[in-house]
Amino acid sequence: MKEFTVCYTFDNDIITEKMIKELDVRKEDVVQEVVEKMDCNKYFIVKNDQGNYMINSDLVRYVRIINEKIVVK
Repeated sequence: MKEFTVCYTFDNDIITEKMIKELDVRKEDVVQEVVEKMDCNKYFIVKNDQGNYMINSDLVRYVRIINEKIVVK
């Protein structure tokens, strides 16, 4: 499994989220999945260590993967 850290950048805030995917998933695939989620939904939920956030897709200025690591179970 791979763990990706997705960073959502807003005008005045940054929120990160960890996503666990299969080993063969690439960074570009995760970015594409997030962008499609934002295109299809006006709002979506991000869960991280600080809690759950309901995010308005229109307010997201930039999305990127800031970390990728292999998780051993």
